Amino acid sequence: MSASAVKIPSRKSEVSPEEWQVRVDLAAAYRLVAAFKWDDLVFTHISARIPGRHDQFLINPYGLMFEEITASCLIKVDAQGNKLDESEFPVNPAGFVIHSAIHAARHDAQCVLHVHTLNGIAVSAQKGGVLPISQQSIFVLASLGYHDYEGPALRDDEKPRLVKDLGNKTSLMLRNHGLLTVGPTVADAFLAMYVFEAACAIQVRAMAGASGAAGVLANDLVAIDPRIIAAAPEQAKQVTKSLGAALVWPGLLRRLDRADPSFRT
Repeated sequence: MSASAVKIPSRKSEVSPEEWQVRVDLAAAYRLVAAFKWDDLVFTHISARIPGRHDQFLINPYGLMFEEITASCLIKVDAQGNKLDESEFPVNPAGFVIHSAIHAARHDAQCVLHVHTLNGIAVSAQKGGVLPISQQSIFVLASLGYHDYEGPALRDDEKPRLVKDLGNKTSLMLRNHGLLTVGPTVADAFLAMYVFEAACAIQVRAMAGASGAAGVLANDLVAIDPRIIAAAPEQAKQVTKSLGAALVWPGLLRRLDRADPSFRT
């Protein structure tokens, strides 16, 4: 079932221009996650804070595939994951546990993006976690936390530990589970996830390529000097001309517009 097939009416006239822009960006992020094949059917979520509100968020209607998400079908919820919009689709309050915890603790996190990519889960199961073996990894390692697996994230009592493990960082590796990034905009959270997933994919390939019958150890790979990692935030500013994700986001939106612009509806 597609979003257009269920004739979801446009909400553009019902919300502020600022909220509409966040809706468009968030719908684009869902479409991009699907396009990059980071999705896990209807599972996992990307959430965004309503501009000017600390207690209202946008999240996907539970049951729609990520490639079906549009700006109008996104559902507004409160901090407990209760629906504030009329919608024939449910939301997944249990799936909002991670997101609500981070939004409550990190007011700078306008967007929380969580995925179950195969590469990310593979690296999350490795004791060494993300290794300093690629250019992509230095940007991740400069702001990375780890959270041990406690089963599916369904319990409120896990929230304080999630918040503590993320701290003030951009990326969080959920052990045996997946990847999570936060950002001051949807675009920033997406770019952080792009780099995070790329670092994991490179690591999986590097370890597979170096492995023999006995497997590969971290010390079989060429590690990057820690001093380079420490300088990564400043280097990122140079690479993006201090624009951050704003440098690449317009191009990503154009890519979606060429393929299917319905995410904007």
